[in-house]
Amino acid sequence: MKNKIDLKKHLKLIFIVIVSIVIIFLILNIYEYNNYTKNYNNKLNSIIIRIREKYPKISEDELVSILNSKNINDDILLKYGIDKDKYSIILENDNLFHKYIIINCIVLILSILIIILIFVLYDKKKDNKINDIIRYIKEINNGNYSLELDTLSEDELSILKNELYKITIKLKENSINSLNDKINLKKSLEDISHQIKTPITSILIMLDILIDNNIDYNKSQEFIKDIKKNILNINLLIQEILKLSKFDANAIKFVNKNYYIYKMINKAVENVSILCDLKNIDIVVEGNKNIKINCDMMWQVEALTNIIKNSIEHANDNSKIYIMYDENNLYTSVIIRNYGSTINKKDMKHIFERFYRGHNAKSDSIGIGLALSKTIIENNNGKIIVNSKNNVTEFIIKYFNRS
Repeated sequence: MKNKIDLKKHLKLIFIVIVSIVIIFLILNIYEYNNYTKNYNNKLNSIIIRIREKYPKISEDELVSILNSKNINDDILLKYGIDKDKYSIILENDNLFHKYIIINCIVLILSILIIILIFVLYDKKKDNKINDIIRYIKEINNGNYSLELDTLSEDELSILKNELYKITIKLKENSINSLNDKINLKKSLEDISHQIKTPITSILIMLDILIDNNIDYNKSQEFIKDIKKNILNINLLIQEILKLSKFDANAIKFVNKNYYIYKMINKAVENVSILCDLKNIDIVVEGNKNIKINCDMMWQVEALTNIIKNSIEHANDNSKIYIMYDENNLYTSVIIRNYGSTINKKDMKHIFERFYRGHNAKSDSIGIGLALSKTIIENNNGKIIVNSKNNVTEFIIKYFNRS
């Protein structure tokens, strides 16, 4: 807005100057005309006086008739050496004419100089703005994104500055995100290295023992089973990491359709049925079978499977896990409740972080299942929270209705 006001001020100033010039020239012309008329009238007055002195009997009507006569005889003035097309009969008017020519030229030149000065000052301001933009661009190239520009201006250069400001903000955000991505990547690589290092070391030790043939058959079979278990854990870790990496790279495209939520839950329960049998845990599902949600069923089944699996691992043996689902005008909720150990308060803050293993985590846990579930749910228009107290833990999932 400021720059638009400046432009209006310059245009207003130019308009005032032009109007002033017109008025000055008009006043000069009127003044010049009055002087010319005065001189002509004075000369005519002298001529009339001489005529009346020489011809006292001439009447006023005759004098007026002579003055208003349209009879022109160029030869009369030429006899006295006066060419009426080149010279003025009244010399005083010639002097005034030259004088007014000089005055008019001076006024015109001053007016032109003032208008030029106004344009020069305006162009100088524009040049300063352009230099500011060039300086801003140089600062951005040097990695300095802490620039503040006038976001209220409306002229062309200010619009350009505002667009540059938007680009600066975006570049700053990209720079911060890029730095955060590098930090997160470094942390993830360190976590992955730590997760893989332990089972690989264990596998190498057991292989060395097997190669030396210093153990009996039964012991060797135990080692082989342990090696297989560690390899499966590594394979599972790699698969989970690859899935998370695809989400980080926005390479996952959900195929959303309307599905009965009880079918999703049943599929997830089937995936953990063996774990339930090992701990003699019953899963009770409660809800209206007609409830549907719009989602990608395959990915949501995986998310639910990881959460139910976690609930089974931390539930008491011979207990029950309740899965309840319902809907309202805003969202469809799924609550997964288990009865077992209470989650530590410190663990609650980090339970959905990658590779985080709480105090009650199993020794073979890789700490990535809940992180993957949270990512899947949130990317499919959902939200997940956890509550844990008095040996009761609830995972609450909300799938928000799509407008």
